[in-house]
Amino acid sequence: MATATITPNKDTVLAEIFIAAPPDRVFQAISDPEQLSRWWGQNSLYRIVERTADVRLGGKWSAVGEGADGTKFRIDGEYLEVDPPHRLVHTWVASYMGQIRTVVHWDLEPKPVHGLHPSGPKKSGTGTMVKLRHEGFATNPAEAITHGDGWKRVFGWLQAYLEEGQTVDTRK
Repeated sequence: MATATITPNKDTVLAEIFIAAPPDRVFQAISDPEQLSRWWGQNSLYRIVERTADVRLGGKWSAVGEGADGTKFRIDGEYLEVDPPHRLVHTWVASYMGQIRTVVHWDLEPKPVHGLHPSGPKKSGTGTMVKLRHEGFATNPAEAITHGDGWKRVFGWLQAYLEEGQTVDTRK
């Protein structure tokens, strides 16, 4: 289950989740535009309808989404750090946030996955502890709270996609 907290100064969202998939697979899911469009969203809330990404230092990315009510939104950014499959850092400028420019840090840490066997628990593969830091909300702390709730949802969607193959279209 994903957790998210807001720092006391209301500037930063800290979120994390364990996903039973290796870091390279998680990195692909968060950086590949085609995959991201498959899992990021829920028909009853919103979905990504267009996504581009030039995943390199200084490369640009964008996502165009549509709410369940038909309202369009856009998020743009630039990659500040790209270290596959360990770290991805990018700016986040969303049409629904005015001119606020925030920064998102994704850190992917390999962790062993254990399964039950007749002789007891044994390592059965490698999973990933996904840690996210989204900072830059000091001028609009209400957005930090909204994004904290949003990142918990997004992490749940990412986990369901990687562990169960669930997509926006198959999610209820």
